[in-house]
Amino acid sequence: MMKLAPKIARILLGLVFFVFGGAGLLNLFPPPPDMPQALQTFMNGIMSTGYFFPVLKGTETLCGLMLLVNIAPAIALVILAPITVQILLLHGFLTPGIQNLVVPILVLVLHLVAAKGYWSVYRPLFKAK
Repeated sequence: MMKLAPKIARILLGLVFFVFGGAGLLNLFPPPPDMPQALQTFMNGIMSTGYFFPVLKGTETLCGLMLLVNIAPAIALVILAPITVQILLLHGFLTPGIQNLVVPILVLVLHLVAAKGYWSVYRPLFKAK
C-alpha cells in the first residue's frame, strides 16, 4: 500500500490541476458573488496583467496532464510546488473560515505524498556540498 499511495496521490493531484487549470483557462467557472474584497482585489490585479492568469492556468493544465499520463512527473511536481503553496496561502489569508482551507490542505497533502514517490530524484537537491 505504501508504494501505491504516491501513485494514487499523483493521479488525484494531476486530475485536480488538469480539471481546474483547464476550467480556469477556459473561464468555465464564474467568480462567486460573495468573494471577499481582499480576494477580489488580488484577482483583479492578476487579471489586469493580461498574461499571468492564462500562464498560471496553462501551467496547471499542462503539469496536471503530465502527472496523469506519467510524463516527467518529478519535474511537474517541482513546477506545481509553488502553485500549491500559493493556493494554501491565498485561502489562508484572503478567504475567511477554516472551511476554506480543507481543499488547499488536501491538495498540499496529495502533493507531498506524490513527491515522496520521487524522493530518490529530489534527495541530491538537499545535500550540502
